[in-house]
Amino acid sequence: MNLKLKALTKSIWVFHAATSPCNNCDIEVLDLITPRYDVERFGIVLVGSVRHADALLVTGVPNYKTKERLKKLYSQAPKPCVVVAIGGCACGRGMFRDSYNSPCAVDEVVPIDVYIPGCPPKPEAMIAGIAKLIKKVRGKK
Repeated sequence: MNLKLKALTKSIWVFHAATSPCNNCDIEVLDLITPRYDVERFGIVLVGSVRHADALLVTGVPNYKTKERLKKLYSQAPKPCVVVAIGGCACGRGMFRDSYNSPCAVDEVVPIDVYIPGCPPKPEAMIAGIAKLIKKVRGKK
């Protein structure tokens, strides 16, 4: 196993990319790092720069402006970088599926490793998604 991938299972540094969300998913992500749910026990830390991140956390649906910015963020992230789509909008465009300002889904812009559906997803669902992500990185099914 790649040393970088093995390190990802011990401490995942996450950059949060908000591609025009309604803010509900963002509130749940912030709730996830509070002492009540404490995902730092898994080694997950939110970082301020994508260049220091191991994972890209995407909320919202890309529009014409954020689509190019998301591509640029993904290209700046050190590889291997895993991408997690959080919320119904990031997973499948949700209620913005036929919107004039929503040209594509997140998985058409960057490759998604884990989908966490819900509107908004609860912190318990995000913890379960994180556990699946760690198993996927370790190479287990």
